[in-house]
Amino acid sequence: MEPDAIQNLGLIAGNGRFPFLLLDAARAQGVRVVVAAIKEETEPEMNTRAAADPGVRVHWLSLGELSRLIETFQQEGVTRAVMAGQVKHKQIFSSIRPDWRLAKLLLSLRTRNSDMLLGAVAKVLSDEGIELISSTAYLEPLLARPGILTSRVPTAEEQEDIAYGREVATNIAGFDIGQTVVVAGQACVAVEAMEGTDATISRAGAILRTLEAGGDASTLPRRLTVVKVAKPNQDMRFDVPVIGSATIEAMRQAGATCLSVEAGRTLIFDQEAVRRLADAAGIAVVAG
Repeated sequence: MEPDAIQNLGLIAGNGRFPFLLLDAARAQGVRVVVAAIKEETEPEMNTRAAADPGVRVHWLSLGELSRLIETFQQEGVTRAVMAGQVKHKQIFSSIRPDWRLAKLLLSLRTRNSDMLLGAVAKVLSDEGIELISSTAYLEPLLARPGILTSRVPTAEEQEDIAYGREVATNIAGFDIGQTVVVAGQACVAVEAMEGTDATISRAGAILRTLEAGGDASTLPRRLTVVKVAKPNQDMRFDVPVIGSATIEAMRQAGATCLSVEAGRTLIFDQEAVRRLADAAGIAVVAG
């Protein structure tokens, strides 16, 4: 079934602008959207959107209420759903209060990483007649296209850091640790874990400043290259790599000069703003 053939789309909304972009795109195709807004993550603006559009219904749920999520979608006639927006890993593994269904699922997991958990949730939804579809549905124009996305081309040194960073990032992504590394002079300064991309970039900037303050940074260039990749077997239904204006701002503050993302498997929100901010900061952005 093509996305535009879906009459009632379930939207499991996390934080940030991703849920709103997907909501706008779906509504532009005349699709009625039933939003499962996560109390701990979704922005309150979702209520305003629902009040202004009769084709949008919002139900607020807490993390862990898997049974209620299923019941809500079934009552609303939802047979296909999409996850959009981040749910912080620390929320998943520390703040969550599972209901009986989710508690049973958690006990069945071999490892407690996000892929394993979300894959298990997708299986439970499927068993209840609700199919999760790609989180890039309706948003394919926002996927990064191959090539240089800014005015400045990466330098030879930055290209070396990109090549090294891609190798490292692909390996950590394969273990579902994170999808971003920050590199300087082909040395790994920071690796993403549960904190997210922007926080990883900020941490790398702090590390480099500490080294400089201590006089220990003479062997490292005073610039950082950020490399973000998809997982080797990326499930496009969830945890798709995303960058936006906040990523560029984090890079500017950290002293990062180059960003590499994976073409065709990374969403770039507000691409014109990203390009404009990157050019103003002298940051090169490349998709490969």
